[in-house]
Formats: sequence, structure tokens, C-alpha cells
Amino acid sequence: MSAHTSSRHRILRAGLAVALATGMSAALMGCSDSEASAAKTSSEQGAAGASADERLADIARKAADEGSLGVIVRVDRGKGAPVEIARQAGWTKDDHRIAADDQFRVGSNTKTVTATLVLQQVAEGRIGLADPVEKWLPGLVEGGADITVRMLLNHTSGLGDFLLTPQFLPSLTGQERRTWRPEDLLAITPEQDPPAEPGEKYSYSNANYVALGLILEKATGSSMAELIEQKITKPLGMKDSFLATNADWSAGKQHVTGYEPDAERLKDILSPTVELPEGVGFEGPERPDSNIDTTAIDPSWSWAAGAMVSTAQDWQRFLTALMSGELLPKAQMKQMRTTVAAPEEGGGYGLGLMKVNTPCGTVWGHTGGLPGYSSEIYTDAGGHRSVAVLTSTNFGIKEKAAATANKALVEAATCRMLGKPLPSETPGE
Repeated sequence: MSAHTSSRHRILRAGLAVALATGMSAALMGCSDSEASAAKTSSEQGAAGASADERLADIARKAADEGSLGVIVRVDRGKGAPVEIARQAGWTKDDHRIAADDQFRVGSNTKTVTATLVLQQVAEGRIGLADPVEKWLPGLVEGGADITVRMLLNHTSGLGDFLLTPQFLPSLTGQERRTWRPEDLLAITPEQDPPAEPGEKYSYSNANYVALGLILEKATGSSMAELIEQKITKPLGMKDSFLATNADWSAGKQHVTGYEPDAERLKDILSPTVELPEGVGFEGPERPDSNIDTTAIDPSWSWAAGAMVSTAQDWQRFLTALMSGELLPKAQMKQMRTTVAAPEEGGGYGLGLMKVNTPCGTVWGHTGGLPGYSSEIYTDAGGHRSVAVLTSTNFGIKEKAAATANKALVEAATCRMLGKPLPSETPGE
């Protein structure tokens, strides 16, 4: 993990860390003007609410037109029918007509589930937050004697990320098909660049949650897939959610098609900050406007760090149950919400949970990103309201116009969830 890395690869990891490591970016998509609105509003909503929902749908449409390729927005304000918006760029309809209940790869949102499972074991006395990693995974994590379970959970372990190492990058882009064991990923995990001592600072790393998955399996004797089903999805009735073990989707259930820019566009997008190695690009069928269909890229490597498939409704059900106290005792919920500074996440990071400061107030949840899939799912402090924004591209929303439109959409959806005027509105409008 501390082996020498060339300056080129250090630049690559630094430049892409936000884009891929955290899974990232608040992006939602829209459709053409000719599409009928898919927003659903309760008959009990007043004219002001209906108007706000129509405006949110317009913002989603604009996001699609500006470079987001398909978007699902779902706002549940805790009363009345949820607002559901599905929009997409015209040419993507040839691949799939997107719907609000489609399955989606939620990426690093999985970390909140993994953290919940760990804290359930903490409550039962099987795992301690102060336990050294070496106790559970002897010899697997460099410096494990000084890294605690808590440090893994809040990304202060000092571990770097395997994600953009030369060994792993071809698997990330789909150019190499390989089954990665969690132990193999930990073996190629570098130290942070620049190095940091355990507990010193926040630095997001998927390796932390790969290690946590192994600890969970050792502590319980059950697999991650079994734990997720037994402790989370089955009790909550999340029938469309599972931990992916390959690139397959649920039979008979629609799923969102994911896209990324082709190699030339990708290089242009990243050129201001990243020296992208020659020939790096996403593998898959070519699609219009210099896009690649990345749906067939296997996400199973992300495992306890990001391999879950779900729907907007299912994930909102999980997050509201968590934040309302249904899944954890008060002591563990307090620990989960104790944050370290994480400006790059828009606020702070707790134990598998992000605290994000938005123009309309503070929300709690996580982001997710895999090739072709970007998501942000949040609740209010008490888990009474929730919002999901799911986007069928990750790097595509890094281009300037797309990034601006995507940010506007996420902020508008969050404000609608919190019952506040949309950002450009003023009270009384």
C-alpha cells in the first residue's frame, strides 16, 4: 500500500477522487419539452405546491437538455402523494424509456447500509468502535493496529483508495473483466497522498468500507448479501433492492441505462485537473453525442462500499427508517450523526452518513457514483421527509453547462423536500 507511485498516477488519483471515490455529484436529468410531465401531486396540494412541482419538472427537463441524459427525481414530504419526475434526452428513448420506479445502481449510498449493519453489531456488543482493525483482519490492512473501526466508518483511517490505481483502473472502466476479492483490493490500496496518520483527517476511501464488509462477515458468520437482506431490505419491504454480485439486473424489472462520455470527451472533461493515461475510456456500445453505454460494466467490485441496486422509493424508505430511529438505538444513532469536517461533501461526514448544508437547510444522507450512475438521496433531520435524485451519467455532468443545470436541479429538489421556496423564488411567489 505504501509502494512508490509515479507522479502521473498521483495526479490521476487526486483529480478523480471527487468524481469517482465519493460516488458523487448531484445530478438529475430531464427530458424533451414535448414529454408529458410525470410529476404526481396530491389532490390536497394547493396551487402553490402544484406550481412548484411543475417548476421542478421544468428544471429537470433543462438538466437533461444541458447534458444529463436521464433523471429520476422523487420528493416525499411526509404527507400526500410523493412527487415523481422522470425525464430523459430524446435519443436515449431508443435504449429505454425511463420511469420513476426503475432500478438504479446507487453506488456509495451503500456505505450507509454497511455503517448501519456495523452499528447494529456495536449495539449488540459484537464489534467495538474502538476495536483496532488488526483485531479483526490480521495482516490485511497496512497499519491496522493503529486504525479503529470508527476511523474506517468516518474515513479518517489514513488509507488511500484503490479505485484509481494502475492495477484497478481498467476494471473500473470496463476495459478489463476481472473478479476482485475484497482482500485483493486491500492489497493494492495505497497510503493517502500526502500521507496522513490514522485519525488525523478526513479523506474518502472505498477501501475503508471494503474492510468493514470483511469485519462484518467475520463478526457475524454471515455474508454481506445475507446481512443486508436479513437486517435491512426484508424488514423494510425493499423488494427491489439487493447487493449486486455481477452486472445482472432483476429479471422482469426495468432498470435505468447508464452512459459516460467516450474517451475523447472524457479526456477533455478531466484535462484541467487530470493527466489521463492514453487509451483510458469506458468500454461499451457507442451511443449518440459521443456517449458510451456503460450498463454492462460489472459493479460487484464495490461490494460493501457501493454495489447495491435499488429504486428511489426503496432507498428513501431505508433512509427515513434509519433517520427516524427505526434501525438503530439512540446511542448508535448519535454516534452515526457525530461528524468530522468534510468540506468536499458540503458539510461533515459521520459514520457512513453525510451532513450536507444546502441553500434551504441541512440534510442527511449520502451520494453515490458508478460508471453511468450518479445519485444523491437525503432526508431532513428527523427522517420525516426525503428526496432522491438519480442521474444516468456520472462524468457527463462534469461539463460546465451540465454541472450548472444539475446543481440547480438538486438544490431545487432538496428545497421542495424541505418545504422551502425553490432557490430562485422568493417567499410569497
